[in-house]
Amino acid sequence: MNTKKIFLTLAFIFIAGASAFAQRFAYVDSEYILKHIPEYVSAQKQLEDMSEKWQKEVDARYSSIERMYKAYQQDQVMLSDEMRKKREDEIVQKERETKEFQKKIFGFEGDLYKERLKLIKPIQERVSKAIQAVAESQNLDVVLDKGSEVTFLYSNPRLDKSNDVITRLGYKPEALAK
Repeated sequence: MNTKKIFLTLAFIFIAGASAFAQRFAYVDSEYILKHIPEYVSAQKQLEDMSEKWQKEVDARYSSIERMYKAYQQDQVMLSDEMRKKREDEIVQKERETKEFQKKIFGFEGDLYKERLKLIKPIQERVSKAIQAVAESQNLDVVLDKGSEVTFLYSNPRLDKSNDVITRLGYKPEALAK
């Protein structure tokens, strides 16, 4: 094989490889997009209010347990063994109920999680469909999310399609401010 054929073969492989990697990338900032959706902002506020209300209820229950325990400590010397055991059991039972309540509200797949799914998931699905539509309309191969755990050491603002997604969702993006 002569050097000209080798050179042409290598050039062809290089060009073919380069075109395979010539994918079109863009990114969006999902947090920025979500801030532009009034339903999302409202849902977040609603979830915060629920969380605060439930946390106050949990705190009140723990305060009640603390008062029960302090009263028990003060009365302990005057109580019979049977009464002491009964009061200790009441405190332990109340604490167990409070922990179960806390888990039911704030635990994995608890009430707060279910409310978040009910309120936020439809909005996230709309955003996802809008991102897909923008990607398809602009012939993008890959769209990354700047707002998630992807680390951006540098990103060209020209590749940011967040405002396009906001517009696709029917909202008005901020003028060049992020």
